[in-house]
Amino acid sequence: MVKVENSVLLVIDVQGKLAGLMHDSGYLRRVQGMIKIAQILSIPIIITEQSPEKIGNTIPEISEILPENIPIKKQSFSCCGEPAFMDAFKRVGRSQVIVTGIETHVCVYQTVRDLLTAGRDVYLLVDAVSSRSPQNAAIGIGRAKDDGATLTTLEMIVTELIQSTRHSKFREIMALLKNA
Repeated sequence: MVKVENSVLLVIDVQGKLAGLMHDSGYLRRVQGMIKIAQILSIPIIITEQSPEKIGNTIPEISEILPENIPIKKQSFSCCGEPAFMDAFKRVGRSQVIVTGIETHVCVYQTVRDLLTAGRDVYLLVDAVSSRSPQNAAIGIGRAKDDGATLTTLEMIVTELIQSTRHSKFREIMALLKNA
């Protein structure tokens, strides 16, 4: 199971006009919810931007709740192909990666594959990733599963992280889940 002390949250490329073109408009609420919950639990967060000079920057709905996180700019579809990402990832020193973002079949999938190849445990939040078409999203999720990623949802990962209703942040976290 995923553990707070072993986890890092990765938010991949939720940026520009592309973010609004996803087939599942609810993915964004769940990405925001996971970010807020990670902040409450003090889970490190890494955020990336794919070719921001062409696609645009991280959308305000995300950047405003991550004011201290500077997105790592990348050209490689896989985050792991960007040395700055790998440096940041090594600095946090966590073995379990909770993955959110867009697009599921390109940057998300390729990053998941490379993290798995590097021996990391990857938890793909299937309700907090999306693509422009449902078919592309489904194929990306399927390939990630075939490669060894653990498929999960926001509610499932959060309950694993807090373990019990006795957790000191249980009520605060459950309130966030209701809105995600």
